[in-house]
Amino acid sequence: MQNVKRLVHWSCVPFISAVVVLLLVGCQSDDQSGVKISLIQPALAVTAPAITAPAITAPAITAPAITAPAITAPAITAPAVTAPAITAPAITAPAVTVPAVPAVVVSAAPVAAGLPIRIKAGATVPYTDSSGNVWLPDQGFVDGDVIDRGSDMQIANTQDQVIYRTERYGMSSFSYKLPNGKYIVKLHFAETYEDITGPGQRVFSFNVAGHEFKDFDVWVKAGGARRAYIETVNVDITDGKLDITFTTNIQSPEINGIEIIPGS
Repeated sequence: MQNVKRLVHWSCVPFISAVVVLLLVGCQSDDQSGVKISLIQPALAVTAPAITAPAITAPAITAPAITAPAITAPAITAPAVTAPAITAPAITAPAVTVPAVPAVVVSAAPVAAGLPIRIKAGATVPYTDSSGNVWLPDQGFVDGDVIDRGSDMQIANTQDQVIYRTERYGMSSFSYKLPNGKYIVKLHFAETYEDITGPGQRVFSFNVAGHEFKDFDVWVKAGGARRAYIETVNVDITDGKLDITFTTNIQSPEINGIEIIPGS
């Protein structure tokens, strides 16, 4: 501000000096010519020199950049929640044991292993007769029971009493597979049951491959108790097996042996 005042002061001094000089010159001219010259002095426009204030440049104030510190939210990691594995206990159904149903034993028709075929009814082991023929143990029958009368029982009318000491009784049928052809079938009987004491007390029927025998009485055929009797039947096999059926009339049917011999 003091610099401005000094500048105005020094700028006015020359201007004032010039005005004073002009006034003095005017006065002198009037006195010398005797002419009074009235000077109409125009009002001097006094133009104050333009005062140019020095540009005052305010120092730029640069506000310090305020950098807000980056606020980084801490990563929040939710702890992994692992559901405990739930293992359902294995349920084991209790074993149910179904009681075995007793099978109805039906002897399958055996296959001819070699001819002739001889079967000793009621026997559990093979038997070789006095002629060297081998008899197979009991097989091929359906239903009935077996019995062994013992080695001390005497059987008449035969050289092979052993054949007649065992028997099957109460059977309904017999079957044996054979090649088709002609055969001689021999059925062996003997009445060995102690409760049969005369004719007509055991009567039954049987059919051998279509050949019917009705009201068969072992006592009558053999001529009494514990006597061997053989019924011979010629058959023609056309369906691959020999079938024999038995029917009860009085008492159960019984048999002691069967022979199957190829015919001519």
